[in-house]
Order: sequence, then C-alpha cells, then structure tokens
Amino acid sequence: MISRQLISTSPATGEVVWSGPEASSSDVVRAVAHAREAFPSWRATGLEGRVAIVRTFASALKAKAGAFAQLIARETGKPLWEASQEVGSMVGKVELSIAAQSERAGEKRSSLPFGEAVLRHRPHGVMAVLGPYNFPGHLPNGHIVPALLAGNTVIFKPSELTPGVGAAMADIWREAGVPDGVFSIVQGGRETGEALIDANIDGLLFTGSAATGMQFRRRFAERPDVILALELGGNNPLMVWDGDVIEAAAIAVQSAYATSGQRCSCARRLIVPEGQFGDAVVDAVSELAWRLPIGSWDEDPQPYLGPLISERAAETARQQVDQLLALGARAILPLAFVDGRNATFVRPALLDVTGVQAPDEEIFAPVLQVIRVASFDDAITAANNTRFGLAAGLVTSQDSLWQRFLLEARAGIVNRNRPTTGAAGAAPFGGLGESGNHRPSAFYAADYCAYPMASFEAASLSGNHETIRAMLRS
Repeated sequence: MISRQLISTSPATGEVVWSGPEASSSDVVRAVAHAREAFPSWRATGLEGRVAIVRTFASALKAKAGAFAQLIARETGKPLWEASQEVGSMVGKVELSIAAQSERAGEKRSSLPFGEAVLRHRPHGVMAVLGPYNFPGHLPNGHIVPALLAGNTVIFKPSELTPGVGAAMADIWREAGVPDGVFSIVQGGRETGEALIDANIDGLLFTGSAATGMQFRRRFAERPDVILALELGGNNPLMVWDGDVIEAAAIAVQSAYATSGQRCSCARRLIVPEGQFGDAVVDAVSELAWRLPIGSWDEDPQPYLGPLISERAAETARQQVDQLLALGARAILPLAFVDGRNATFVRPALLDVTGVQAPDEEIFAPVLQVIRVASFDDAITAANNTRFGLAAGLVTSQDSLWQRFLLEARAGIVNRNRPTTGAAGAAPFGGLGESGNHRPSAFYAADYCAYPMASFEAASLSGNHETIRAMLRS
C-alpha cells in the first residue's frame, strides 16, 4: 500500500517546507503498541535518568536554535524574531518542568507513630499529544517534557500545517537519547488524529480550538480512564478604563494583534468607557494598528506581523468579519488584504460592535471588536458575557478597580496594565468554560501527567493485633 504524502508550504511564499508520508491507522496502532511496550522500562527509570535526557534535549535544541527558529518562521509565517522567542521558551521549559515535577508531582513523607505516610506520583502510561500550528514547537513541548519527566511514553501528532517543525523536534529527541518507543511521532491530518485518539492511550493532551475540544469531551465521555487535558481558545476581553492613552493603545495592540491574532490569549474585545477617553483610546489603537509593519519572516527590517497560516484561515476570518458587518458593526479598520502579497497577508481590523449582538466566537486573526459602555459595572458585565474564560485584562491606575476585577472576572489569566498575551511558564496557563477542562497547562502540566498515590507504611507487623484485641474486649 502506497502511503499518502503530507506536504507543508510556507504561507508567506508558497514554497514547500516539508513533505513525508502520512501515518495510516495501522501505523498509529503500531506506534501506540510500541509505546505501551516501552512504558514499564521508562517508568522504572529513575527520575535522574529522565531529567538527564530532557536536559540533553534542551542543550541540543539550544545548539540548533538558529536553524530551528528559521524552520518555525518558514512553516508558520511568523517573523523570525518571534520564532526565535518560541525556541527560547522551549529551552526554558525544561528547567521549569523539572521544578514543577518536584513541587507538584514529587514525593513527600510524614512521620507517624506506626511508621510514615508517603505521597508519591505515578505516570499514566501512553500519552497522545496533538500539537497546534500557531506555536508548533512551544505548545506541544509544554505537554511532552512534563509527560516524559513523569515517566509516561508519548505519541506526538503535529498539526498537519506544521509537520516540518514536529519532525525536527523528533530528530532532536532521538539525538538526546530518548529510548526507542518512549517518544514517537505520527504525521498526518484528521484521519491520523482520529486513529490516535481511538487507540489504546491513557491520556490526550491537546491545545487547539474550542470546537475540537468539545468533540473530544463528547468522544471521551465514556472513557473516564483516559486523562483529558484541554487548553482551548477564548473570546478574551481587555478593559481600558483610565491612564495614558498612548500606553493603553500599545497594550491593546499587543494584546489583539500579536502573532497576527493567532494566539488563544489574544484580546478579541476592547471594552472602553463612553466619552472622550474611550474615543481617544480607540483612535490611538486605530492609528497604531494601521502603521504596524507586515511582511515575510525573513525581511529586513523585521515585520511585526506575518501572514495567517493559510488562505483558508484568511477566508474564514473574512467571513466572520462580514457577518459582524451584516449585523451592524462599523469598520474602523477593515480586514483588508495587503497589496502585493498573497491572500494570507491581512491588515489588522478594528470593528465597533457597540449595541450589536455579536456572536460569542473566537476570530483567530488580527480582528479586535470595540464595545463602549456607560459604567464599570457594564464593563464587567460585558467582559464576562462569554462562554469562554481564558484571558482578561484591565488597564487602570485605580487599585480599587483592579481588586474588583480580580474578584469578578471569569478567566484563568488576568493581567493589569499588561497585554492579555502575557503569561509565564512558572505559572499555570488555562481557563474556564469552553477555554479548557480545568486542567491548566504550563507549570501545572505536572498535575495531569501523573496521578497521586498515597500510602501508610510500617516497616514491621506490630500494633495491629493489639488494636483488634482492645476492640474485642470492649
């Protein structure tokens, strides 16, 4: 049987970046069986041995940082400076994961009269990791490293839009000396992914859209033995309430348009007060967004924005914007194509949707919707008017408003006077509602990569008989 070929192209140029065979259903079953065979030995490997391998991976990745960043930039379209930051995050994730493994999934002992109580953590088994295209290295890496540290084996399916980055990651893991079967990669699209999640796995670790996450919830409803960790999208609000207009506009632009809007933590809704201050903020955002440099990943000087991942993604965003306009939204900045570029390049859009019943959907593109409100009460209501709950932000100099926002905002990542996209690997990353399933990633990934095992332990058989005899005498 001839394998189907998977081909990825650069959204900026259309050039072929990577091509290779797509894994069949039988390939996936074999990979999972191989991971199952490798699991007992890897589980029995001491933590020091597992730490040594992931540190070797980090060193090898750091040595290849330049070439790896170029591959990410070519395959995703993101500017080289941003791809380089992604590689840096991948390297830094290793030490953070080692710290998290110790802090959140380590071993604790307490002395008791009969001996001791011990808390240990044990790996689940075979973990499937489905990677996204927007951060094809960093986001799956955030599942893979803690999963391996905990003693799990991993089957990784990269996004079919960024298979080249996944293949390069697999090469570096092999170079790091990960044992055969402990880390495997299967390339392919939807059929490959379905074969993987239907296989004999013990966990599914997924970063992607809320719609796909909902499908997984339903699919695994009768498989409670499979750990399901979902990091999904959001319709994230940014409330700009007071302060320096130019600084506030810069925060809004970074929140909404970073990575061409292709971040789950990007602000999708800008909530401002009615009146002069709100008008000034919107005007400043519009002016700054219009001047953002857009270009290919390798241009000099480097652009701030690259293309969307595909022409299909650009067309989907255009349809969503057209729907908002049909509902009554006003285009302050349209979602326009860039002259002289292919259809993946779009200019940042800014839409006033005040008074419009806008769909509660994530537009995964550089599109920001403005909502004007009469009071801070109305702003909080508008911010929480979403089925999502990933990120939220407030720009204010008033401590009292910030304390209230902290109390009432429904989101897992809440920032003050900083972009909504700001997050730290030393903290959890995840949200409420349809933004996840209460298993945040980043530092808390250690939680879903191992389960707790509690023990009462006595070194000898003593005292138990006396307890029974005392009960009988009574």
